[in-house]
Amino acid sequence: MDFINALVTFSNFVLVPATAYGAQLALGALGVTLIYGILRFSNFAHGDTMAFGTMMTILATWALQAAGVSFGPLPTALLALPFGIAATALLVLGTDRLVYRFYRAQRAKPVILVIVSMGVMFILNGVVRIVIGPGEQRFADGERFIITAREFKTLTGLDEGLAIRTTQGLTIVTAVIVVALLFWFLNRTRTGKSMRAFSDNEDLALLSGINPERVVAITWIIVAALATIAGVLYGLDKSFKPFTYFQLLLPIFAAAIVGGLGSPLGAIAGGFLIAFSEVTVTYAWKKVLTYILPDTLAPDGLVQLMSTDYKFAVSFVILVIVLLFRPTGLFRGKTA
Repeated sequence: MDFINALVTFSNFVLVPATAYGAQLALGALGVTLIYGILRFSNFAHGDTMAFGTMMTILATWALQAAGVSFGPLPTALLALPFGIAATALLVLGTDRLVYRFYRAQRAKPVILVIVSMGVMFILNGVVRIVIGPGEQRFADGERFIITAREFKTLTGLDEGLAIRTTQGLTIVTAVIVVALLFWFLNRTRTGKSMRAFSDNEDLALLSGINPERVVAITWIIVAALATIAGVLYGLDKSFKPFTYFQLLLPIFAAAIVGGLGSPLGAIAGGFLIAFSEVTVTYAWKKVLTYILPDTLAPDGLVQLMSTDYKFAVSFVILVIVLLFRPTGLFRGKTA
């Protein structure tokens, strides 16, 4: 029974939160890896693109709520999500036309585009803070829990309870659907195959009659959708604060690089690896160990390897290790 209680505690504080967080990072990393694989540069504005998409979804959510529209037990933000995706798609397409297209035409080196994307990042960060403010915004409504700890205890008779928030379940289900649709699109549709061909060999793809501007536009639209969905899911699960999305850039890039830049499958694996590493290292293991170990060996302290304030340091350390020993990542993507 003690082992089961330990397992429930582990699931409640590590397994479920890390799975939801990993799904959010995976969706964000997919956007980064698509840009790198097809447009061939690291988009440092991706975190703030997520923030912009989430902001537009929040504004639409508030408008729907003011009009008396709700989505029952689910967050109203799901109804507003298409508006956020459309607004973000217009933003990234406009940015590409006004900024990135010029440098593509000049055949600028990737490092130039990276620097340009940093400029876009700072502008977007400022725009989001001006429009919605720098403070924390909570926009989740509907049912808060799929199952509460008290309900779980009543059902099982265990001492420990398992609580699963609606936003956590929603994150996992949505991520599975989005990833399945993305892989179907890339592998089964003519446009998706054109994007893959363009990524593998741009010159040969051009000789085959593939329209590069169409590939670029579709890539940006997909990235806008992924960024907005990832940002909204993260905001619903935690809360929305513009600077937090700026900080998320590190774990998202770490996930993309660890998995292998340019590899969609690697981005997913990297997202979960980073998420589980961060949550595992920053979790206080005292309660779990108390159930497992004999009373004489039960720990007195928290048994926490690192404070949660430093969880992004875990991403940084993993990123450095991968770049030193396996720069192509777990799935052998393009060299980071």
